[in-house]
Amino acid sequence: MKKQIICIRWGTKYGPEYVNRLYGMVSRNITPPFDFYCFTDDPEGVRPEVSCLPLPDLDCDLPKTRKGVWGKSRLWRKDLGGLSGPVLFMDLDVVIVGNIDGFFEYGSEDDVILARNPNTPFERLGQTSLYRFPIGKLEPMRQEFLSDPQKVAETFVFEQRFVTRRAPGGIKFWPSGWVSLFKWHCMRQFPLNYFLPPKLPAKSKVVIFPGGLNPPDAIAGRWNVRSPVLPPFRHFLATFTKSRNGSVSEHLRHFLHPAEWVSRNWRE
Repeated sequence: MKKQIICIRWGTKYGPEYVNRLYGMVSRNITPPFDFYCFTDDPEGVRPEVSCLPLPDLDCDLPKTRKGVWGKSRLWRKDLGGLSGPVLFMDLDVVIVGNIDGFFEYGSEDDVILARNPNTPFERLGQTSLYRFPIGKLEPMRQEFLSDPQKVAETFVFEQRFVTRRAPGGIKFWPSGWVSLFKWHCMRQFPLNYFLPPKLPAKSKVVIFPGGLNPPDAIAGRWNVRSPVLPPFRHFLATFTKSRNGSVSEHLRHFLHPAEWVSRNWRE
């Protein structure tokens, strides 16, 4: 199977350094040859090894929802940048920690393969921070979305739920352990989080960061960009003040030491 990696970047939330880091991580953890593409509205500052392609048209107004980001629906079109065959999509904030050749060897070329989301274990929900699909296969799903974007967004809430339930022919999941969710598989449970740094599961190839805790936060040792970086005892004392992060139980669970392994791997 040809190794094709794609990512998408629009707006100002993520700068070109995110694309450059992702390419660096891929290049260190894959057996060449491979092709790396970024669909973007601004190629300025992206390293020359990355093939920047124009951001595909959404062909509708983005749904107005409290949750869910539907901009990645651009990738479901059958005429995606002139590409063909299977592509491996990666969010810009993933951290690659092992060899990723297996993501091109697992399953058949016609499969849609997602990371498993452990947030709702009884739902069998996929996570599209890292998923593989053949160009064009998701076009029927795109047409369904375009028929009433607001209704689809309100019904499914999250784009990954729509992919999980409506991908033609169904979906598969990556083998257990290949993809780790930082909050679920790496953060220590209270009270161990006050004494030990986040762990890196032994079988992990890629760590994903859905939600508000991103790699810079894991490196700094904070729950999100709005959270102060405090030593363990001061964070514990803040539990009993108005400055705590959420409820008492949430605040206690939200402490983390800096994750040195994230800093070591998340680089250009």
